[in-house]
Amino acid sequence: MIDLTGKRAFVTGGGRGIGRATAVMLAQAGAKVAVGYRSRKPPADRHVTASVRGDLGTPTGASKAVAEALRALGGLDILVINHGVWPADDVPIAKMTDEQWESTRRANLDAVIYVCRAAIPSITEGGTIVLVSSTAGQRGEAFHTDYAATKGAVISITKSLAVELAPKITINCVAPGWVDTEMAAKPYAGDGRAAIEKTIPLRRVASAEDVAGPIVFLCSPLARHMTGEILNVNGGSVLCG
Repeated sequence: MIDLTGKRAFVTGGGRGIGRATAVMLAQAGAKVAVGYRSRKPPADRHVTASVRGDLGTPTGASKAVAEALRALGGLDILVINHGVWPADDVPIAKMTDEQWESTRRANLDAVIYVCRAAIPSITEGGTIVLVSSTAGQRGEAFHTDYAATKGAVISITKSLAVELAPKITINCVAPGWVDTEMAAKPYAGDGRAAIEKTIPLRRVASAEDVAGPIVFLCSPLARHMTGEILNVNGGSVLCG
């Protein structure tokens, strides 16, 4: 039912996890897809037109990556900003180093601003942006204040740009809960995953595809009258209006 034939999409953090699943689903729906990555180049994939390397947490890196994606795709209709970091160790704010705060902020917040700033002038009228936040941005996360703060900011960016970019471009946000990706390997170790799943009403951790599906929906004409929305994909663990 979702047909994105002829659309051109750039997915950041597209080398693995949610980003990779999103890139594949967009391509399966007919889109031409470029994926962004920072260090570990994704394997060659028939679903991907181009792989773009860059440090999106710097203005120059973000501008170069967007420019390379535009050259590969010939234009841009869909932008999915998915990349980010979650420092796995519990760190109270009183002991958080400047280095950790700056690293998390650059990856999760600065990079969103820089990619949006570089890409928005080239997104076609009727195009769309999807940002990826987190339940941590909605309810906070003790001992991970850096992550929660940056993901909360992503939600505010979504709402701000929804008005700023209307009516030419829509922008929405997906807020996942726990997802089966490499980023959460440490808390899943041992009995950790089973303990986490007990806190989720649907009693399971989401797969990357569980999150990619709603992202692709927001990229499609089915969501054409949605903008500024936060779509929760968390198995019922956070119930927001």
